[in-house]
Amino acid sequence: MPARQRTSASPSANLSATLVWFRQDLRCFDNPAFAQAMASGQPVYALYILDQGPHDPHPLGGASKWWLHHSLARLQADLAQLNVPLIVQAGSAEPVLADLVEQLSISKVFWNRLYEPHAISRDARIKADLKARLIEVQSHNAQLLVEPFTLATKGGTPFKVFTRFWEAARAQLTIDPPLPLPKPQLGPNKISGEFPALADLHLLPVRPNWASGFETVWQPGEAGAQAALDRFIGSALPHYAAERDRPDRPSTSRLSAHLHFGEIGPRQVYRAVTAQIPDRNADKLLAELGWREFAHHLLYHFPDLSHKSLRPEFDHFPWEEDPPALTAWCKGLTGYPIVDAGMRELWDTGWMHNRVRMVAASFLVKHLMVPWQRGAAWFWDTLVDADLANNAASWQWVAGSGADAAPYFRIFNPILQGEKFDPEGHYVRQWVPELRDMPNGFIHKPWEAPIPPSHYPPPIIDHGAARARALSAFAALPKTSK
Repeated sequence: MPARQRTSASPSANLSATLVWFRQDLRCFDNPAFAQAMASGQPVYALYILDQGPHDPHPLGGASKWWLHHSLARLQADLAQLNVPLIVQAGSAEPVLADLVEQLSISKVFWNRLYEPHAISRDARIKADLKARLIEVQSHNAQLLVEPFTLATKGGTPFKVFTRFWEAARAQLTIDPPLPLPKPQLGPNKISGEFPALADLHLLPVRPNWASGFETVWQPGEAGAQAALDRFIGSALPHYAAERDRPDRPSTSRLSAHLHFGEIGPRQVYRAVTAQIPDRNADKLLAELGWREFAHHLLYHFPDLSHKSLRPEFDHFPWEEDPPALTAWCKGLTGYPIVDAGMRELWDTGWMHNRVRMVAASFLVKHLMVPWQRGAAWFWDTLVDADLANNAASWQWVAGSGADAAPYFRIFNPILQGEKFDPEGHYVRQWVPELRDMPNGFIHKPWEAPIPPSHYPPPIIDHGAARARALSAFAALPKTSK
């Protein structure tokens, strides 16, 4: 049986205390809710709830659970340095929080806001219940540069065009100095009673340990996030605009999972980038932060974004439910090297280069005409940076069904994409070892080689035929839909 946190009652057990509820803000530095809690003048307890309530239609995927375990372990250690105990619980957040407020004599509860539909409604219920019990409640913004309810078009409607959204966001954006790391609480602050240990949440895979490859690639936690930012600023940012689309080069920030779990905040990244000499590299990275903001703006205003096409005409598109084709795509066995390399990188590391994500997603929805929701579900389970807003908005962008989306007739050619962005085939050879000895001229179209590979599948579908089929299906939609 996993070890549990067994503690004795503290001398202040009968005094009022403050509870800070960590969610997607697993850091101590520049954390508004945590800073306010530590300034409350009361003993502070920290809480993380693995919410398994009935109101969350999107339970964490496997890769996210792996990251969360290690991130919580680091947070627990960091908080211990500040004499703040971290309580971890699993269950429906509402009764868990209500019980702890009673058990720990809590008079104040602080948290940082979330913007997913289920979280908004849950937090509203919890806030109303706590206030009815005369508990002080404060919520803060630690996750976004600009909160989605603060921006609207001149007509008062949500933005649907990224460039206009980002212009408006940057116009009202103010970046305050970072909140300092709080000073440690005086004296030991122990928890009265017995609570689950982190291992009791069962976040890690056991047998088989499909996450073994993650451990050599990632360093979850606040220190790992800062290290990743420092590496990016020092080595990749000077070449970011020119090389960000090259999966064969270490030219991206790889901050997405750290940002999703709140191990680093977007304002910290914004400050670090704008502290450099202004140029197109900095602008490109800031635009990526902007797309993250735009995705949350869309999900906030269109709560069905994660499962329903924003453009309703796509509900009538002749999608194909093709389980064998979906399986081949998931396993990286489509016969198109750049697609297969991306899908295998995803399985082995929990991450995929952004350019390859677009190519792989386009292949699924336009070559195979599988509904975008199937691809989004696979990414949700296998990405360490799985984020509801970004996942939904990005898939709908590729599918052509979302806001400011790529036109449906923009169909990535996986051969040309590979030749342009992985010209020497280094990326493909890393993840598709069956093609390691394939000459450069055939690395992205091995079926044309004088001796085609014997241990690599032929293309699951012909590119030209797939493109024609997709365009025909799109042309059949009513004119007003287009």
